[in-house]
Amino acid sequence: MSTTVDETEIKYEAPPGTTVPRLGGLPSVAGASGPEEQLLEAEYHDTSDLRLIRHGVTLRRRRGGSDAGWHLKLPAGGSTRREIRMPPGRGRRVPARLAGLVRGYTRDEPLRPVARIATRRQVLTLVDSAGASLAEIAADDVSAQTLGGETMLSQWAEVEVELTGGGPRLLKAADAQLRRDGLRRSARSAKLERALGWAEGAPQPSANGHSGPRHAAPPASAGDIVLAYLQEHATRLEALDALVRADEPDSVHQMRIAARRLRSTLQTFGEVIPRSGTGEIVAELKWLGGVLGEARDAEVLASRLTRNVRTVPAEVVLGPVQARVQRHFAPIQATARTNVLAALDSARYARCVTRWTSCWPIRRCRRTRAGLLAGSCPARPAGPTGAPGGGCAGPGTRPRAGPVNAPITRPGRPRSGPGTPGRRSARPWARGPGASPSR
Repeated sequence: MSTTVDETEIKYEAPPGTTVPRLGGLPSVAGASGPEEQLLEAEYHDTSDLRLIRHGVTLRRRRGGSDAGWHLKLPAGGSTRREIRMPPGRGRRVPARLAGLVRGYTRDEPLRPVARIATRRQVLTLVDSAGASLAEIAADDVSAQTLGGETMLSQWAEVEVELTGGGPRLLKAADAQLRRDGLRRSARSAKLERALGWAEGAPQPSANGHSGPRHAAPPASAGDIVLAYLQEHATRLEALDALVRADEPDSVHQMRIAARRLRSTLQTFGEVIPRSGTGEIVAELKWLGGVLGEARDAEVLASRLTRNVRTVPAEVVLGPVQARVQRHFAPIQATARTNVLAALDSARYARCVTRWTSCWPIRRCRRTRAGLLAGSCPARPAGPTGAPGGGCAGPGTRPRAGPVNAPITRPGRPRSGPGTPGRRSARPWARGPGASPSR
């Protein structure tokens, strides 16, 4: 039996011996209870090459506190992570369900303990006028030990603010007060990163051998923009893998969207990402989108029919129509889900993940410099459809990206002149990758 919760929190670097900060004037907060002391011990599991934490995922077994047990934390955007919890059980082996949910990251690599972290925590609970919990402020004294061929010991202090019932306005106000008091936001999302000795903002090699900065530099060219867009949706596709396996609501839909955006970007921006090197990836993304599409179509049809039945006057509904709809679609949805899981577990999908998470091939263009965001296109010869060279062929044609080394310029009215498309034909493509023309 597992439960799923969304955890929204912000971590702060703190000097040793920091106590729980007392905050005042926060929205909706009527008082506070505590502080209460907790002793927490957690053992983190990962592959030998740390594939989970390199993707922002943590898997641990924790003792102590109000939520002792197995915790799988997945990125959910911003300061939020989706946490799937299971009881601690009697053994230290990772539950099969949780191991299955992260198979998209681990593949055939076994999970093993990689670190033990002990935390002495002081928790202050912020409550509203009815006594309901809105947020928790925690001051942690942390001791960590890595496991494996070499052991590294470390100690540090940090402060966390986690929403338990309050909203973004409360979190923003608490963040402002803590920073005014001298605390600095941590760039790390998990204690395991600190235990492993990863410096804030330092490049970390990925599981496929590549490395890159923890925080990407601002884009400087058309190629930077397209590659950043591709990386964003490749990362999102990976993150949605575990949610689809967990049968989270709307996860199939969102994964299908990510696959479609990757495929359309690869097909559209051939001047930056040469189609000769991405044809196989495009074909495999189309295959994945088709498998996800069958499951999504079944979801939509069942939901739409059920919703429409509710709008029909009761006197004209003959018999248990909703039950019939559910009975009809249940086996269809079950078959579609089985096909999706089989696809995610296949060697074909594993090869796809390796391909689209690797460095994308970039074509170095030597054409006239043109800014992708300035609404201009590089000159090109007439194509098979007879479209003229010297710029965009018109509003109805497929957009082309500028050369990789083209600097970004501020969007605005394009200048007129030879080789520059008119404003009407340029305007639809002035929005960057993934945009569609407005009519």
